[in-house]
Amino acid sequence: MRIDILTLFPEMFEGVLGSSILGKASERGIVEYNVTNFRDYSESKHGTVDDTPYGGGGGMVLKPEPLFRAVEAVTTDAKPRVILMCPQGKPYQQKLAEELAQEEHLVFICGHYEGYDERIREHLVTDEISIGDYVLTGGELAAMVVIDSIVRLQPGALGNQISAVEDSFSTGLLEHPHYTRPAEFRGWKVPDILLSGHHANIVRWRLKESLRRTKARRPELLEQLEMNEDMKKLLLELEQEEKNSGLSSE
Repeated sequence: MRIDILTLFPEMFEGVLGSSILGKASERGIVEYNVTNFRDYSESKHGTVDDTPYGGGGGMVLKPEPLFRAVEAVTTDAKPRVILMCPQGKPYQQKLAEELAQEEHLVFICGHYEGYDERIREHLVTDEISIGDYVLTGGELAAMVVIDSIVRLQPGALGNQISAVEDSFSTGLLEHPHYTRPAEFRGWKVPDILLSGHHANIVRWRLKESLRRTKARRPELLEQLEMNEDMKKLLLELEQEEKNSGLSSE
């Protein structure tokens, strides 16, 4: 995979792209990062990339010329997915991360100032993505979030690829609780079933705890989930446990 990042602040990406999973993925040749300052593609001798909006108003708007030229410069034979990081974009979710992880070439546009010339949205980008209903000073941090979520899905990026499959949201559920040594810490014990060595029971326990956690913290996810018979049975068990707990507390 090749990832191009167009930004006015390329230094922001140095530590992130060179560290941890992102850095190792690059070292292994799994992904190639290219960070470009799109100010270099300005037609102005002063490197101007923004201007006041037509019709008046506060703030500055990014001009179309530098971004169009920058994207064209990094584009190879095949047209890449060109992603605009924008609070007006599609809310980012794991399903989209999995979709983008299948692409060979991604281009991220990280803007600043008040906004973008609308022609950038209409004629240059293929995707507009938002990581949440809040406003950042620029698209760099948002792009880092999206890139991290995509790169970790690349084969070989994680030491254990099963980790990516079992992560929260990958299955449509929040992830089950994890425990490690010691088996008892300050009087708090690891659930006996995890020490039993009975693989089938452990799998069932983990699924049940994923359902329990999702039901408690993100119940709307259950409404979107296509549940099999095992999940339905476990949900009934959870509901019965809640009823029994309510009766016992009374």
